[in-house]
Amino acid sequence: MSQRPRVCVLHVGGTIGMVAHADGYRPQPGFLADYMGAMPELLREEMPEHELVVLDPLLDSSDMDPDDWLRISEEIARHYDDYDGFVVVHGTDTMAYTASALSFLLPGLGKPVILTGSQLSLTDVRSDGREHLITAIYLAGSVPIPEVTIYFAARLIRGNRAQKIHNQDFFAFNSGNLAPLARIGASIRVAHRLCRQPPPGPLRPLKLVRKPKVASLRIFPGIDGEMIRRMVEPLDGLVLETYGNGNAPSRDQSFLNALAEAIAPPRDTVIINCSQCHGGRVDQLRYGTGMTLARAGVTSGYDMTPEAALTKLYCLLAAGTPAADVRARIQEDLAGELIADPSQRPRPRAPETASPLADHDA
Repeated sequence: MSQRPRVCVLHVGGTIGMVAHADGYRPQPGFLADYMGAMPELLREEMPEHELVVLDPLLDSSDMDPDDWLRISEEIARHYDDYDGFVVVHGTDTMAYTASALSFLLPGLGKPVILTGSQLSLTDVRSDGREHLITAIYLAGSVPIPEVTIYFAARLIRGNRAQKIHNQDFFAFNSGNLAPLARIGASIRVAHRLCRQPPPGPLRPLKLVRKPKVASLRIFPGIDGEMIRRMVEPLDGLVLETYGNGNAPSRDQSFLNALAEAIAPPRDTVIINCSQCHGGRVDQLRYGTGMTLARAGVTSGYDMTPEAALTKLYCLLAAGTPAADVRARIQEDLAGELIADPSQRPRPRAPETASPLADHDA
């Protein structure tokens, strides 16, 4: 019997397995299986054994929704004891959302789950997908990083810290507040100090009991209270993507009133403040324009990405967590998505002793 590690490759869709049609690139059933079956690299002794599992229907990742996050997490949980690691072949457009969601849907994860894909279809002679497949499968079976990650362009980055930063460059993903967990070149260099430790217990898939309505809203010049009221009225949760350190308009009282009304009982909408910036963190106590959000009851998302905040918010609400507890847990580090040490987070400070805090990568 082979002693090689076993890796499950879950194909859910994306450019990597698409073929050009008259109406544009579309997922092509059977294409990825045929392509991988003809790759001699995957048969080498130093490679893990792998099995391809196709999740129908194959999707362009722009069509992914929370039900798809759940079907991927359920498939991983179903086969968890059968493999040493998992690779999820996924489209790039919403890869950061799925990676973030999986990190919250799979508490107790003790094995690698690596999402990968490509900017160019494998039908393209210059496709980046071939190397991504080989390396992701190799890492999933040989590098014990027990968390959800994204492998792209020679970097392994934490999934719930990742954002798509380019739609043309091969360097498509980055994590503005956390260095890569591993850099892959002629050698594999793992930043062990950044990697999460294996959990003490078994995998405990999150049980979802409802489908909450959550959304994100990017603050822009000219936004007003009426816009906020119309958008927030049907929502259980909202990620407010603010300027810089977590700032928003403060001169328009109707804007602030609309937020406060949504947050107050009986509506009890959970509103999270995340920065529009790719790096840095929210400090609602630094500027007066951020302080007004804190007074309205908006919860700081610290250094979470909007993608991580939205999926975390969805998962907590979907699990039936009361709004007050969601607000508390949003500010807890559940899967490496934010500053783990509360002492490193912004704290209140008296105006006369205040000094600017330089934004920095975590």
